[in-house]
Amino acid sequence: MITGEIKNKIDNIWTTLWTEGLTNPLSAIEQLTYLLFIKGLDEIETTKEQEAAFLGLEHEGIFPKDKQHLRWHEFKQLGSPEEMYRIVSEEVFPFIKNLQGKEESAYSTYMKDAMFQIQKPSTLAKVVDSLDNIPMKERDTQGDLYEYLLSKVATSGTNGQFRTPRHIIKMMVELMKPTPEDKIIDPAMGSAGFLVEASEYLRRKHNDLFLVQGLKDHFHNHMFYGNDMDITMLRIGAMNMMLHGVDNPSISYRDSLSEENKDKDLYTLVLANPPFKGSLDYEAVSNDLLTVAKTKKTELLFLSLFLRILKPGGRAAVIVPDGVLFGSSKAHKAIRKEIIDNNKLEAIISMPSGVFKPYAGVSTAVMIFTKTGAGGTDNVWFYDMKADGFSLDDKRTKVEVNDIPNIIERFNNPTEKERKRTEQSFFVPVEEIQDNEYDLSINKYKEIEYEEVEYEQPSAILQKIKQCENEIVAGLDDLGVLIK
Repeated sequence: MITGEIKNKIDNIWTTLWTEGLTNPLSAIEQLTYLLFIKGLDEIETTKEQEAAFLGLEHEGIFPKDKQHLRWHEFKQLGSPEEMYRIVSEEVFPFIKNLQGKEESAYSTYMKDAMFQIQKPSTLAKVVDSLDNIPMKERDTQGDLYEYLLSKVATSGTNGQFRTPRHIIKMMVELMKPTPEDKIIDPAMGSAGFLVEASEYLRRKHNDLFLVQGLKDHFHNHMFYGNDMDITMLRIGAMNMMLHGVDNPSISYRDSLSEENKDKDLYTLVLANPPFKGSLDYEAVSNDLLTVAKTKKTELLFLSLFLRILKPGGRAAVIVPDGVLFGSSKAHKAIRKEIIDNNKLEAIISMPSGVFKPYAGVSTAVMIFTKTGAGGTDNVWFYDMKADGFSLDDKRTKVEVNDIPNIIERFNNPTEKERKRTEQSFFVPVEEIQDNEYDLSINKYKEIEYEEVEYEQPSAILQKIKQCENEIVAGLDDLGVLIK
């Protein structure tokens, strides 16, 4: 999330672009992400050069020897805005468009129509100067930027396109523990935040996969899949994946819910926060998704989709609005019944409504399940998240209280089965859920422990009231003496 100094920088850049002619908000978003990508490439190159020098190894970088002047730290120092503009528009931008050189790659597919639209050298110089101090490490900067700029033009949230906070994505990935053999998909990928975090997790936990040629090839070419219907997001996602070291993810311009999407039994892990605003016409939806639950609601249709595209044994960690958990319509009950009776529902993590602020105040939960096609739900783990490390107002400032480490520690912990319903996490047997019409709201099963309070006898309370009254009267008498 963009806050504080970075937010002020972006506001100033936005004003600069607006006042100097780039008035289309999506164009502004694209131009800024291109520049951040160029900056990120240079930072990655510098890090690799330093590591190679430290280890005494040869380094073959992204920028050839005759292209060093295209690096951010080189052209930003040029004294002439006109010369900087010439290099960026005529050399740097064509260079990044053709970076991979593979016509079939996701990056080349979505970058081929990219256009450099900043028209004035002075504007470029101001933007480069403002962007120069924005940190790229440990931050999905391009996605955060897109999210923030969308909020400024009042489209975020109304089109279901607000992003998932980075720490929530990281929690979900930590819970699912991706393996080097997984095939991972986000059918509503946005800026590819889930895919990026999964790749970072594998680098942290399974770095040895890069020593095995088959696994290394799988990581770069056959592990990560994403769909979206926004070309801008596909470009941002492709750049984001490349910045995080994934050479050729399978990113597609596709309506995941339509007949066009034929995927079935293909993936081992779904990580997603699908759009849950709005509804679709039945005619626009793949028929086999309607067989599970005939509905126009996108949040229910995506759950049907996840069950279809997962391989047997495949797992899913997805964000759903609270209404999915307790909705009383026939479709709501049908999708919950399908997941519980015919597959294996593992966990419901209820999140506070402030998690998506300031872009949306909707209450949500993380649903974790495994596709079996033959049942398997026995006890469902519920967790009542009350804090995520940030204030739950529009400012979302950091606070000390954070349940996320506790959630990760307790998930799949055998001792959880001994916990009571009065605690923050507990198990509920599937039979009880079935008896409650498949209701998955945590408040249906959570027990509140009331402390017994013993009050004094009425006569004793009355005596104390009389004593207080006598003291007031005595005080008034003393005051009357003083003012005579």
